[in-house]
Amino acid sequence: MSANLRPTGQQPTATYESAFLKACRREPVPHTPVWFMRQAGRSLPEYLKVREGIPMLDSCMMPELVAEITMQPVRRHHVDTAIYFSDIVVPLKAIGIDLDIKPGVGPVVEQPIRSRADLARLRDLTPEDVWYVTEAIGLLTAELGSTPLIGFAGAPFTLASYLVEGGPSKSHEHTKALMYGDPQLWADLLDRLAEITSAFLKVQIEAGASAVQLFDSWVGALAPADYRRSVMPASSKVFKAVEEYGVPRIHFGVGTGELLGLMGEAGADVVGVDWRVPLDEAARRVGPGKALQGNLDPAVLFSTPEAVETKAREVLDAAADLEGHVFNLGHGVPPTTDPDSLTRLVEYVHTQTAR
Repeated sequence: MSANLRPTGQQPTATYESAFLKACRREPVPHTPVWFMRQAGRSLPEYLKVREGIPMLDSCMMPELVAEITMQPVRRHHVDTAIYFSDIVVPLKAIGIDLDIKPGVGPVVEQPIRSRADLARLRDLTPEDVWYVTEAIGLLTAELGSTPLIGFAGAPFTLASYLVEGGPSKSHEHTKALMYGDPQLWADLLDRLAEITSAFLKVQIEAGASAVQLFDSWVGALAPADYRRSVMPASSKVFKAVEEYGVPRIHFGVGTGELLGLMGEAGADVVGVDWRVPLDEAARRVGPGKALQGNLDPAVLFSTPEAVETKAREVLDAAADLEGHVFNLGHGVPPTTDPDSLTRLVEYVHTQTAR
């Protein structure tokens, strides 16, 4: 049964009444729900211990390890939802793309995709390709009980940028050159990636994820007109593909202040906002009918506890009139963050917003 809708005659799922799913549905909540992007990861000593000596992509394919890492921040910080521990390039690796995640660099693709012939390397993703995802989510939902689990995937543009550049890029020269120079090849590439991404999200939802987030980490590099013409159709295809499941769909990118309205228009139920735009202004740009997620500047976590509370209060005040609000950072948890600062932040938001 869907985590978001309550079909006639069926009992709601264990997670249906959670603060997180209520906020995503823009319903009244007992408190503002909190979770953090990259909450499971390098900021936690227990994560570093269990990952010791295990390459990143290998760790994503070990169900018991994935379940343990996903649960760590739930146990420590008492966040309102878990997010599945993985990486956005996992589905690409699963279909045979030769890539690796190099420490200190990020995903590196051995042979970048830049021609029509290269498209043939992007075959369909099947559930059997990512059997470990189904197994890990089964372990997780059994342990999480009434706490929701967010599934996630990389958006077509961000996956394309890794594939075309061959790795992380600040200027996205090859990506934009392809997008502008061969619009049909670009459209076909993003459409293929939309199919792969949709299949990856469906596996997670069918295994038990209560919501999904589409990460378009690099899309802030585009102008609105380019986003609408060259990216939005593929992102919309992903959101449409999972609409039937009724789970909340979250859309997040970095540096996307000028794109917020379009990102909501693409089909998300919840729009993630980075720290550059106050939530009340973000709500104006996105328009009615959407919940918002965000948006404390992660750098604040390195300041004093008092400063963290002051800035968190500003976020809560800006969110006071929103239809629905999920508290999060404006980007991922930095690796050198003191875990205790996150635990205190969760408690502060819960206490301040208790109704």
